[in-house]
Amino acid sequence: MSTIAAIATPPATGGISVIRISGENALEIAAKLFKPVNGRNISEMRGYTAAYGNIYCGAEGGEIGERLDDGILLVFRAPHSYTGEDVAEITCHGGMLITRRVLRACFDAGAQPAKAGEFTRRALLAGKMTLTQAEAVADIINSRSDQFLKCAAAQLDGALYRKINGIKQTILDIASEITAWIDYPDELDSFEIGSKIGQLTDCRLRLKLLLESFDVGQALRDGISAAIVGKPNVGKSTLMNLLVGCERSIVTDIEGTTTDIIEENVILGGALLRIADCAGIRETDNPVERIGVVKMEKRLEQSQLIFAVFDYSRPLENDDYRLIEKLKGRNVLCVINKLDLENKLDMAYLAAKFGKAVEISANNPGSLRILNEAVGKLINPEKLDISAGFIANERQRTAALKAEKAIEAAIDGIDKGVTLDAVGVMLESALDSLMELTGENVSEEIIDRVFERFCVGK
Repeated sequence: MSTIAAIATPPATGGISVIRISGENALEIAAKLFKPVNGRNISEMRGYTAAYGNIYCGAEGGEIGERLDDGILLVFRAPHSYTGEDVAEITCHGGMLITRRVLRACFDAGAQPAKAGEFTRRALLAGKMTLTQAEAVADIINSRSDQFLKCAAAQLDGALYRKINGIKQTILDIASEITAWIDYPDELDSFEIGSKIGQLTDCRLRLKLLLESFDVGQALRDGISAAIVGKPNVGKSTLMNLLVGCERSIVTDIEGTTTDIIEENVILGGALLRIADCAGIRETDNPVERIGVVKMEKRLEQSQLIFAVFDYSRPLENDDYRLIEKLKGRNVLCVINKLDLENKLDMAYLAAKFGKAVEISANNPGSLRILNEAVGKLINPEKLDISAGFIANERQRTAALKAEKAIEAAIDGIDKGVTLDAVGVMLESALDSLMELTGENVSEEIIDRVFERFCVGK
């Protein structure tokens, strides 16, 4: 394969930038533009060593060209590098112009521009990681919450691969026994396929549990859909601004100020929330406000977490009771706001409906800590066993679902007395799906789709 180069750090001004070169001629190309100050020969540098020197461009015929910058050269020798190839990484100052000029010098010296995710793709092809681990690299880069970052790190460590590989080995053993019995029935002891139902049922159960992890994983990656609801002027917009950390929603004493959905992403309770400030729930003749109420009700139905806000200084009214009725059976955090005012709220009634409530003053920044703890307990992102691996994306879910269905078909076939070769075909189908999930048996088209998510330089 060709030797490739790309900027491995974000395209922005910073302290340093890193240009990565990978391929058979990586060190030769690096030597054309990087000159160690101690005269060290780059071709003789061992892996995992560094050199300080100057970076040049426009070198021709062995002559040194224009000096661009000074920096550090890191050398990684195949196969003990990220890509499994010889790799050179040049660190220069972090200006966008100087970074691009150093990259251009790499191209002038013979490197080819790297495609999106090409370094990780080469690592996959070199057997440095599985496809699920490669996908975890993109998840780590794009993580927006601590919990999902921990999940992605476990995936990169091979958690999902080990889980799937255990299931695969059990099915492979059974399929091999079936094949051997069909091919050499006279040379083997009797074979009772019914005795394998327990093992297959266990494999199917493990896949079902993994499939159930998909929704939790998606919520941690993309954010939990949340809504702030309540009657007008209970402090919903003030609560929104507290969570966001800025004046995102308009706050006035006039009822019905919020007439549309205002949405922001916030980290709360260790998870990412896609939280929406909704119009107040009430009967109204105002057509604009009525549209806002309809949108609120629709968002309420779609939300996985609901902040139901009540005013400590006002008694419960018909609009409150209507909201409480709508929230039956939902994942609700009852928020009692305006705790700094005189109490007129029926706290016992709310406790009977929602259990323990959170009591705050949304205009007090200290309330954010209270909300953070309450949300953490309510959504409990720790319930996802991070170390056990989880189904991280739709590609993995589809493959796992096909494998689970094939195992189910094999169990059903055994119960109905189908021939051994038919059961073997079903188990082979399950194996194909599992190997598609891990990347051991996957088409080039699927690999291309996986690396579409990557940035250039990774």
